[in-house]
Amino acid sequence: MSALTDPQIIMSDGKPAFAVIPWKEYQELSSQYAADAEVWIPHEIVKATLLGDVSLIRAWREYFDLTQQALAQRANMAQSALARLERSDSKPRTATLKKLAAAMDITVAQLSD
Repeated sequence: MSALTDPQIIMSDGKPAFAVIPWKEYQELSSQYAADAEVWIPHEIVKATLLGDVSLIRAWREYFDLTQQALAQRANMAQSALARLERSDSKPRTATLKKLAAAMDITVAQLSD
């Protein structure tokens, strides 16, 4: 059996309207999209981390308008520990990221570089 290698283009009024691709290719693209969609990061956070040299932890905390004390309480940690984690050069453990992500109702992937 010969598989299609190029998409089939269906035209409408002389313009491309649909592209037909093999099912396996569709499934791969669909699962790729689903994986990418799980890691949604607002523009404000991207901007803060790229232009402001701010850690993802701090950017998310500020995005949710939380103080260090409020987030530390939610994550059951000391405010001073959170302050250290918010430094742009910090390397938090996965367990710590899980606690912070849960405290802000986001995923660990959204807190990871």
